[in-house]
Amino acid sequence: MEKRGDKYFDIKKIARELFWKHGFKRVSVEEICIRSKVSKMTFYKYFSNKTELAKTIFSDVIEESEVRFREIMESSVSPAEKIREVIRMKYNSTADISSEFMNDFYLGGDTELIAFVKERTRVALDIFKNDYIRAQEKGIFRNDFKVELLIRAQTKLTELMDDEILVSLYKSRQELIMEFAKLLVYGVVGHGQE
Repeated sequence: MEKRGDKYFDIKKIARELFWKHGFKRVSVEEICIRSKVSKMTFYKYFSNKTELAKTIFSDVIEESEVRFREIMESSVSPAEKIREVIRMKYNSTADISSEFMNDFYLGGDTELIAFVKERTRVALDIFKNDYIRAQEKGIFRNDFKVELLIRAQTKLTELMDDEILVSLYKSRQELIMEFAKLLVYGVVGHGQE
């Protein structure tokens, strides 16, 4: 593998934008090369194929999320703010993802890519779960709830973002995300009420 220079990062940046907007199937290596102003030969110096590029990009995103999650969990903000920040992080990392992306990367795309995404997501969720458990052990979060419920709720939130009826009830997806965060943190009782 050749040393990673600006062209490597240009390819990844453009491919990420295209994958997030159009999914995996509709984006070609040729289109990535044209938009990132590199030759196919340059593309293949860095990536053996489009699937390897997609896997690299997905891994980068997951690693960024893991670092940000750990920063949130280690911060001195309140437990309620930690949950809000985690949900905000989840939203920000998925806000510009199209339904085509969701389908191609999680449901009906390249089988190798889907298997990779599922496994990489499973590993990331294990990391998040262990950090939540540590927070329970430190007394940051209640220890009488199952961490798996929180993980599953956060995972389902991504699916809710594609529910057009639900989304139509809010001014934006961001507003829906924050409503979900408030529901998780405060339940249906207003903040400060008993």
